[in-house]
Amino acid sequence: MAIDSGTVLILITLVVLPIAAVAFARSGGAWSGIGKGAFAIEQEPAPREPPPAHVSRAVQEEEARQMLEARSYRLQRSGREPLDVEAELRRLLDAEAGQAPGIDEELREEVRRLVIAGNERRLRRGEPALDVEAETERQLQDFVGSG
Repeated sequence: MAIDSGTVLILITLVVLPIAAVAFARSGGAWSGIGKGAFAIEQEPAPREPPPAHVSRAVQEEEARQMLEARSYRLQRSGREPLDVEAELRRLLDAEAGQAPGIDEELREEVRRLVIAGNERRLRRGEPALDVEAETERQLQDFVGSG
């Protein structure tokens, strides 16, 4: 009895199809676990502890000092000038406390020129001019506050 290749393919499909269907149905949880695990990208993040409400100034200073000393050490090992740890620590902690870092005069003068130009536009539109010094200080404070 001669069987052509089309008939062979149909017979193989009819035999393998039920076996594959049973294997798929019995896989259950294994199928839903594909792509999961320790190295999966879509893994739920572990719950984190909320940060402490308040950290004392002494703890902040100590941790900042340790980080600055480590940075200074790395700079020194790479052949560059080490940091002045205490000066950098004061600068960082003062900036955190809300004290504005020093604004150089070049920036102040540039903002002042912009305020003057804005005043000229306001006058052309018939609006009252702003106080140049007060507006310059306000814009500098906005700039420092947003940075």
